[in-house]
Amino acid sequence: MKKKALTVLSIFALTGSLLAGCGSSSTQPQTSEPAPTPASAETPAAEKQVELEDSLIVSGNGATVEKLMKDEIFKKFNEKYPNVKLTYVSGVSTEIVAKVKAQQNAPQIDIAIIEGGEQEKGRLEGLWEPLKEEEIPNMKNISQDLAVKDNSGATVNFTPMGISYNTEIVKEKNLPVPTSWNDLAKPEMKGNITMTDVASNFGRSAMIMMAYANGGSEKDIEAGFEKMGTIAGYMPTFAKSAAQLQQNLQNKTAAYTTWTMARSLTQKDAGLPIEFVFPQEGGNLVPTIASLVKNAKHPEAAKAFIDFLLTDEVQTMYATKLYYNPSTNVALPEEVAKSLEFDRSKVVAFDYQVISDQMAAWLDRFNREIAPKTGK
Repeated sequence: MKKKALTVLSIFALTGSLLAGCGSSSTQPQTSEPAPTPASAETPAAEKQVELEDSLIVSGNGATVEKLMKDEIFKKFNEKYPNVKLTYVSGVSTEIVAKVKAQQNAPQIDIAIIEGGEQEKGRLEGLWEPLKEEEIPNMKNISQDLAVKDNSGATVNFTPMGISYNTEIVKEKNLPVPTSWNDLAKPEMKGNITMTDVASNFGRSAMIMMAYANGGSEKDIEAGFEKMGTIAGYMPTFAKSAAQLQQNLQNKTAAYTTWTMARSLTQKDAGLPIEFVFPQEGGNLVPTIASLVKNAKHPEAAKAFIDFLLTDEVQTMYATKLYYNPSTNVALPEEVAKSLEFDRSKVVAFDYQVISDQMAAWLDRFNREIAPKTGK
């Protein structure tokens, strides 16, 4: 895959509930018991320099991400570090950051693996420990354009936002194949579109990109609100989660939605006749970042685990199992690499400080002016 430069420093802030669409919450942590250490096993000299703690608590997305983590990544890590007892606590990014913040005086989570916007929010609140390349050697393999501000985390994968459509419905109804964010507001979309509101990253990113597509931006959002008002009139209601978007596409009550390429490809693998479009105006990226919680109880094990996530083996797992673009320049199977291609030159770097400052006002305005237009 070709790597073209983009500024990811500005991609990490306030993307709310993106992962509300990528996982599910779990109140009970899942534990992986380590295998016993063979008496004759020898530890390589490089690994003897730092003694790892005997436990590690990782928090991240649920659903398919949780399954990959517990079924494969944890097991592979324990092959290398058999004395570390691994525990996984699943949740969406907003929940994880809130939990880490609430536990600041007595951290229970060691690593948070979350969407970039919420990671940036946590950075601003002082929740993460800076990472050092000498302690996490594989950080040097991360593409420079995916660097995290203040080294407060390590990008382990990413995926672009765009438009997805059900190919069967589009063909049956002779609907247009979308190429632009403006296509979402065409009259043909009435009764054929499902979207989340702007409290979700899916809806919020679409609104901002519709502003860009019409000469605006997050700093001049009027065109985005205008287009969202039109779209609201095409739907019975705004979806509350990515699961609902998926259901609407599956039961053919909608043909189009806005979400990530990774989700689209995963659903296509599961049998949903769906295609992803990275619109001609471009779109934003959604990175996944692993961060070490400040004052974590198991910092050395955490650093080893973050380093492990950046190995070619795990980076390839992310790409082949979940269709996340790897953050390192790992060689992928040709078919997978081709499926993950998109025009990186069209990536739009949002100003998330502006979004953070305006979000409360946007939500209030959306609830007053846009949401009431649904079902009309």
